Amino acid sequence: MVDADACPVKKETADIARVSGVPVMMVSSYAHELRGGEGVDVIHVDNSDQSADLYIANHVKSGDIVLTGDYGLAALVLAKGCHVLSFRGQTYDETNMDMMLEGRHARAKERRRGHHTKGPKPFTAEDRNFFQHKLTKLLNLLQENVQL
Repeated sequence: MVDADACPVKKETADIARVSGVPVMMVSSYAHELRGGEGVDVIHVDNSDQSADLYIANHVKSGDIVLTGDYGLAALVLAKGCHVLSFRGQTYDETNMDMMLEGRHARAKERRRGHHTKGPKPFTAEDRNFFQHKLTKLLNLLQENVQL
């Protein structure tokens, strides 16, 4: 399941999943024009702030893979037993989630005080390649465990 509003790796995700025979569900607000394709379903939700995240959190089940850049959503779906990757290929898990949420909270406090914080660094070809490697590796690992 993909938090697709700001996802820079939609095509790569669809391509890797297609090769692996895994269906993909991309969840996006109506403000983003997405079309499904072979093995890819698109779910459009309203434009409110957390609609895509709430849809994903309410529809995932244990063992699903969730792709997101949102730490809050990552924490919610980890608690449901999902595997979570960022769009840059970073694995979110119980060992790093508390630190990420604390950092997000600290940055939000700074913004409320009027301080400007840095946004994410530009997405690079290396980020894209690393994501592809990590998603392929995760899918292969999960498929091997299912076949045992």
